[in-house]
Amino acid sequence: MTDALRYPYVAADSELGEASLRPFLPLTLTHQGHSIEAVGLLDTGAMVNVLPYQLGIDLGAICTKTC
Repeated sequence: MTDALRYPYVAADSELGEASLRPFLPLTLTHQGHSIEAVGLLDTGAMVNVLPYQLGIDLGAICTKTC
């Protein structure tokens, strides 16, 4: 087994205090030579991952015209 990694919990809304703490994962998305720095919500129990539409467009990974 590999060593576990730890990611800090960051407050998403300072008015909510600890209730707004979420673990964020810094990452680099790359597609066909285009790279974007992004931050994702770390959810180890998720069954589905979602890429925001605008990030897909910025990477050139989403067809914006009839393909």
